[in-house]
Amino acid sequence: MVIPAKDAAGTLRRTLECLGAQQGAPEFDVIVVDDGSTDETAEIVRAAGVRLVQTEGVGSGQARNIGVREATGDVIAFTDADCYPTPGWLAAALPRLESADLVAGAVAPDPTAQLGPFDRTVWVERETGLYETANLLIRRELFERVGGFEVWLSSNGRRRGWTNPELAEDVWLGWRARRSGAQTAFAPDALVHHAVHPRGASGYVSERQRAQHFNALAARIPELREQFFYRRVFLSRRTAMFDAAAVGVAAAAFTGSPLPLLAAAPYARHLANRARPFRKRGPLVAAVDVAADAVSVGSLIYGSVRSRSLLL
Repeated sequence: MVIPAKDAAGTLRRTLECLGAQQGAPEFDVIVVDDGSTDETAEIVRAAGVRLVQTEGVGSGQARNIGVREATGDVIAFTDADCYPTPGWLAAALPRLESADLVAGAVAPDPTAQLGPFDRTVWVERETGLYETANLLIRRELFERVGGFEVWLSSNGRRRGWTNPELAEDVWLGWRARRSGAQTAFAPDALVHHAVHPRGASGYVSERQRAQHFNALAARIPELREQFFYRRVFLSRRTAMFDAAAVGVAAAAFTGSPLPLLAAAPYARHLANRARPFRKRGPLVAAVDVAADAVSVGSLIYGSVRSRSLLL
């Protein structure tokens, strides 16, 4: 079990408690790689009695590689320092390795936290092809054969207060494994909960600038157009609806006819459905969503030009 951590004192204690509460799994070791934390991360690891490896700002990908080198098992499990594995996580995931070389599991928001409209968390409900390290198991032999995590894409996320500025090293690991002939599987019952990180409207909108990096993913891993992207050329169904709405509004303004506005109906319905649970805040949620989606599409257009890989 390898967990990279940087200034994770707010969540790591619970992560380690969840690992200590695993049921029905064989004995396993936990290695936390503290990558230059300035808070109490190292003290929390020592108090939990698990193995601590300390590095100085090498980044999460290389921290995981270092953790794997320190591990001794034939199977390596990854989760993150803001994730809370359910008690049956490993017991559900490990049997899948009898017929697969790499197993991704389900991820859902922490059910004990109240999820606001702009907060940051993670959902994984199927094998998306992104192979998120919040919940990933891989055979050591395969990990070493493909060369571990390769850091190849980064953003200014840390400076802007988003999250880990390294991007897609887990996606690239999974697809290098698949291209080498490895078998993959998804374990929906191997559930990990992800922390809910409070975030305001400005952070929610600003983070959408990261959408430009999906174009680089599409260029490097064209298989994602079939497995993850919506109808090959859209990042998601949501961006496709926004694009249709924007074209419809522009066409209506140009022609003076209201008929093109029908193209905006699916997006308007989406906005209404997402805003409805927030009642009085609903109009604000809808307005912020429009701004965020506009930033996403603008970033995707920029990324399409920069990476010469069309994704909208």
